[in-house]
Amino acid sequence: ACFYIISGHGGPDPGAVAKVGNRMLHEAEYAYDIALRLAHNLMTHGATVYVIIQDPKDGIRDDMYLNNSSNETCLGEPIPRNQLERLKQRVDKVNDLYNRDKKSFKYIRAIDIHVDSRNRGKRIDVFFYHSKDKHSKDLATTMRDLFKGKYDRHQPGRGFGGFVEHRNLYILRHLQPPSILVETGNIQNEFDRKRILSNN
Repeated sequence: ACFYIISGHGGPDPGAVAKVGNRMLHEAEYAYDIALRLAHNLMTHGATVYVIIQDPKDGIRDDMYLNNSSNETCLGEPIPRNQLERLKQRVDKVNDLYNRDKKSFKYIRAIDIHVDSRNRGKRIDVFFYHSKDKHSKDLATTMRDLFKGKYDRHQPGRGFGGFVEHRNLYILRHLQPPSILVETGNIQNEFDRKRILSNN
């Protein structure tokens, strides 16, 4: 199996921002940390993994409050300020890799990781957007069902409100491999932040 793991935003774009006390939390830092942890997990199970957005100074960090920076690159290239150029850059990088790798792997997927920002009082469970591709929908559904099963086992009676939905987002529309976008929680909500900030 081969995976392209993309963390949302980065470089000049911090993504969603929340203030906790005197600390500023940037989506780009937490999405990147989650991406690295996912990549590491996949590699320990034998997958080939490309981390598309990279920070030369930051690896997996166990701190609750991650330092903000704008060092991230897209496979070594500076990330543009313009949003459309940023998205196109990562899409082009993944598609180039995919066109090379599809000859060598039967199973290839791209996963784009984000942290949502909503009203402070709005709790959300992890949810998944997919492209029109059937394999994308299957991956999103499988991941949603796995989350639901874990919640049912570890927090019986809580319920799980994560969902799967098709979205016509630029990155999902233009990535060639089956792709999903994962929203991990609401950075503004203190209960969701516990899930996002905890190193486990």
